[in-house]
Amino acid sequence: MCKARKPRKLRPCAKSLIHSMREFLTPAVFKQVRNGTRRRKMPRWDVHPLIYVAIVMTWCCGDSLPERFEAARAFYVVSCVKRKRPGISVQGFEQALQKLPMPVFRSLAAAIRLRVQALFGDRLRVYGFIPFGCDGTRQECPRSEELERRLGTFGKEGSAPMIWNTSIVHLTLGFPWCWRLGKGGKASERSHLIQMLAWLPKLALIIADAGYVGYDVVRALATAHVFFLIRMSSHATFYTRNHVRLDEFREGIVYYWPKTAQKEEKPPLRGRLIRVVNRKHKADVWLFTNVEDRERLTVEMASRFYRWRWENEGFFRTYKRTMKKVKLTSRTVRLVHREAEASMLATQLLLCQGALAMPVATTHELPVMCSPRRVLLEIRRDIPKPPPKKQAFSERIAQAQRERRARTTPKEKREWPRRKSHTPPQPPVILTLTDQQNVIVNQYFEPAEAA
Repeated sequence: MCKARKPRKLRPCAKSLIHSMREFLTPAVFKQVRNGTRRRKMPRWDVHPLIYVAIVMTWCCGDSLPERFEAARAFYVVSCVKRKRPGISVQGFEQALQKLPMPVFRSLAAAIRLRVQALFGDRLRVYGFIPFGCDGTRQECPRSEELERRLGTFGKEGSAPMIWNTSIVHLTLGFPWCWRLGKGGKASERSHLIQMLAWLPKLALIIADAGYVGYDVVRALATAHVFFLIRMSSHATFYTRNHVRLDEFREGIVYYWPKTAQKEEKPPLRGRLIRVVNRKHKADVWLFTNVEDRERLTVEMASRFYRWRWENEGFFRTYKRTMKKVKLTSRTVRLVHREAEASMLATQLLLCQGALAMPVATTHELPVMCSPRRVLLEIRRDIPKPPPKKQAFSERIAQAQRERRARTTPKEKREWPRRKSHTPPQPPVILTLTDQQNVIVNQYFEPAEAA
């Protein structure tokens, strides 16, 4: 006689903010984090309180650093009763944070990625891919002597010191997956993307704008077996086996082989070029991808994926405006990098908690996205102490959904100071392979059908 199957256990409802945070910051996560640092005997500021207080400080509201520190420390003391109480001064907290090695933050980010992948599972995939957008932004820093000397100033007038943040964001759930930091004027977002390829899961699809046009980027993505969908501009040159007029091109197999790559005897890169006709703005979008199967990635799907790329810009708005990280407050290089890492982890956890509380979408529907501002307000309600209500924390943030009304008019375009007006990229250059080039291409690829 067969035994009856046990009912599947449902995920427990998070009653408060600390219970919701422990779904991601599990003991296994901290065990992995502790392996990246040396253990001290009975430290006043252990890794556990340092990380919790640094994350909660990003969520707290207050005009000064000591105010946010007092609120975050009080939350930790009330929530983690069985643990040793941390220090009471903000100066001691900054000294302990400054001594914390950066590999600890990277180990924590890697452990959270594994936890996110386990919690969301199939919810990460859309149309057979895991869509990620990649983009970068600058963050201003204080004009201290150390930051100006080590980070530098930019422009003729000498702007404030800045750091560069390149982030990879899940486009349908809205939370950042990984990120890299660098100097504001000398960092390369293309190099950052190449460095982050090892952190991507299987079936990842990188969607990027024309700022990521480059032979090295495309070759690194293809070598790492990562799917990509990148907008091309006039800086890119493609070759076809048969002559095709630019105005008649729609989609087909092409070879990306710049002149510099040919001189250095580097191999051509084969892919599929897609032309998305944009009748509204009268500027067509040219997309290059390594997904050659037209049924697996149709033109409509490619167009939809690229429209979702705007979610990456929405994440930076959440991070810089909602979380108030347009300008960092630390005045040394060590504290600036740790403040940026902690604030990114806090934003990731906030958006992951909101996305996890949203209702699960069906196969043919897009997931409901959370409102970062409303989730932040619910978090701030729990930081002093949980409100005296019977409704659990996860049930409250499940109601913090993003506005889904259909717009009848476009959004108003605002003129920002010191920002250049955007001009759409021009179409790429499409040439026909010569007989000599055809021989070289045949050494790497079999003859393909004409575009």
